[in-house]
Amino acid sequence: MEKKHISVFDLRYNDNMGRNEYDIKRGHFKNIEGGKLKEIMEKHFETVEEEGDKLKSEYGAIDYLEVWTEGKTGLWVDVEMNEDAPDDVAMDTISRWNKFLLEATGFNAKKRRDRAKKKAKKK
Repeated sequence: MEKKHISVFDLRYNDNMGRNEYDIKRGHFKNIEGGKLKEIMEKHFETVEEEGDKLKSEYGAIDYLEVWTEGKTGLWVDVEMNEDAPDDVAMDTISRWNKFLLEATGFNAKKRRDRAKKKAKKK
C-alpha cells in the first residue's frame, strides 16, 4: 500500500491561513487578558515578542504568527505557514496550533469550524 504524502495544508482547516477572527467563548476572556495570552503562546510556540498590542511568533511550519484581541469576544490571528515543512514538523505544528486555539478561545476545532460556518452564512 502506497503511503500518502501529508503536507501541512492537508492537515489544516481552510481558515488557518491568512488573517482570521476566532470567537472567544463567553466568560473565557479572563483566561487570556493581561499577560495570559502571551503565556499561552509561549507554552505552545516558545518564543513570543510583543509589538504594541500584538504578539508575534514563529514555530515549526509557522513562518509568521501575529495574534491580538479586539474587545472580549474576538481573537485575531494572522498566520503564514510553510508548505514545504517536513511532515513531522507539520503535524507537530498543527497539533500545537489547535491546542493554542483551544486554550486561547475556549472552543475546540469542531466548535471553531461550526461557528465560522455559521458566521459565513450570515454574511
